[in-house]
Formats: sequence, C-alpha cells, structure tokens
Amino acid sequence: MLSAIDKRLLNEVAGLHELPQGAYNIRKNGEGVSRNTTANIDIVTKTDKPGIDIIIKPGTKGESVHIPVIISHEGLSDVVYNTFEIGEDSDVLIVAGCGIHNPGEGEARHDGIHEFFVRRGAYMKYVEKHYGEGKGKGERILNPKTIIEVEEGATAELEMVQIKGVDRTVRDTIVVLHENARLVVTERLLTHLNQEAESIIAVDLKGDDSSAQIISRSVAQDSSRQVFHLSLRGHARCRGHIQCDSIIMDKAEVSAIPEILAYHSDAQLIHEAAIGKIASDQLTKLMTLGLTEQEAEETVLQGFLG
Repeated sequence: MLSAIDKRLLNEVAGLHELPQGAYNIRKNGEGVSRNTTANIDIVTKTDKPGIDIIIKPGTKGESVHIPVIISHEGLSDVVYNTFEIGEDSDVLIVAGCGIHNPGEGEARHDGIHEFFVRRGAYMKYVEKHYGEGKGKGERILNPKTIIEVEEGATAELEMVQIKGVDRTVRDTIVVLHENARLVVTERLLTHLNQEAESIIAVDLKGDDSSAQIISRSVAQDSSRQVFHLSLRGHARCRGHIQCDSIIMDKAEVSAIPEILAYHSDAQLIHEAAIGKIASDQLTKLMTLGLTEQEAEETVLQGFLG
C-alpha cells in the first residue's frame, strides 16, 4: 500500500496522483511494489543484480513507461541497475526519478544506473526528476548514472530536473551518437543551504551528421556548491552546442567547465557559459507591479528554471 507520503513523492518526481495507465514499475525502499506491462512494453526483473530490463518492441508509438523510485526510511542505501531496449522506429516517453523522504538522523541514498539502447530511427524522451524532503537531519543523497547509445537516425531527448531537497548528488551522463543521431539535453538544478551538486555530461559524436544540444540552467543559493563538467567530442562531421547558465546568490559557489574537443575537420562545436546574479532592473520592474522583493526574486528564478 502507498501512504500519503509515498503518493506525495510520486507526484513530485513523476506527476502521478494514482497508478498510471500503460507500463510502469514502482520501487519503494529497495523493493518493487507495483508493476504493469503492455503488449508492446515488457518489464523483467534482473536475475544477477537489483534492477529491471525494460523492453520496448520495434514500431511502438505513443506509449509511456513510468519507473519512479521512492524512499521513506532513514539509513537505507538503495542501488538499482536498469536497462532499456528502445526498439527500432518506436516513439516513447520514459518517466523516471527518485523522491526521498528522510525523517531521521541517518542518510538515505539512492544510486540509479540506467543504460539505454536507442535503436535505429527511434525517438525517446526521458524525464528524470529528483526530489528530497523530511525534517530529520539525515542527508538525502541521489547519484544517477545514465549511459546512452543512440543508433543511426535515432533521437534521445533528456529532461533532468532537481529543485531543492537533495543534499548531495553526482549526476553522471555518458552518450554516444552514431550517424545522423540526435541528442537534446535540458538540465535544471537548484541548490540551497549547504547542498552540493556535481553534473557531468560527456557526449561522443561518432557518426556523420550527428548533433547534440545541451542546455543547463542552475540556481545556487545560500552556501551551496555546484560543479558542471560538460563535454562534447566530435569524431566525425557533426554539430554540437553547450549552453551553461547559472544564477549565483548569497555565499554560494558555482564552477562551470564546458569543454569541446574536435577530432575531425568538419566537427562544428560551440560552448557558452555564464554565471551571474539576478539583474537589479528585473527585480525593480516586478516590484513596481506590486511584488515584494522576495516575491520578485522567486518569480525571476521560476522563469529562469522554467
């Protein structure tokens, strides 16, 4: 049974108010609690380590898979290995993410290792949201590792979101793009208090006419710390663009390290990085409309991370 806390966590990380339609697998406190498959999407428990295999048949269109993880106990360290087989010419939405409610003194941790094979001509949108809450002093730790291979003519679109609540995270994303493959990454991150976040995204453009676009936006508040390592490596005729924008506030620290490496004369790679505070004229304009300074600040941040 799902408690009120469980349902709130599911809503935060997967937008679920009840069990979804279609294929899903819900993991709670290190164990599977509910699963459904469809004619085109199978979910199989791994036999050699904790985790599941998600198998999407070739040609599957307009279906979704929800695989949220929720943790509501302190002192729990959960590790899961998930493998996704996205069949040729399919078009699917995968909604993952983890929510942690830690009411105690000990840390609560989830490490999710996800490996994707996006087969020829397929389109995959992958949404991963991380969320933490709880009045206890125990840390909430999330360390996702995502490994993606995108075959010829396929597209992988990633939306990765973490807004407050997570004390420490290392987000590691590795992508290989083959001929005419496409990658779009949108990352949104907010830290506050003494939270620490590190994001590593490394993309190898190995096929002719492959392309990658990475847009990372973050806000660092209080005494939190953020580090971004964003890397594009062009091995063929390809196009790549990194854009990393951060708003820094209070006594926070932000380090953005965009990197582009070309190993082919027809590789076209661009990187941009900007770190700064909220422009005073933005706050002034909103305050003339009747907002308090705090309300104006929150409005700017919501728009920036939206």
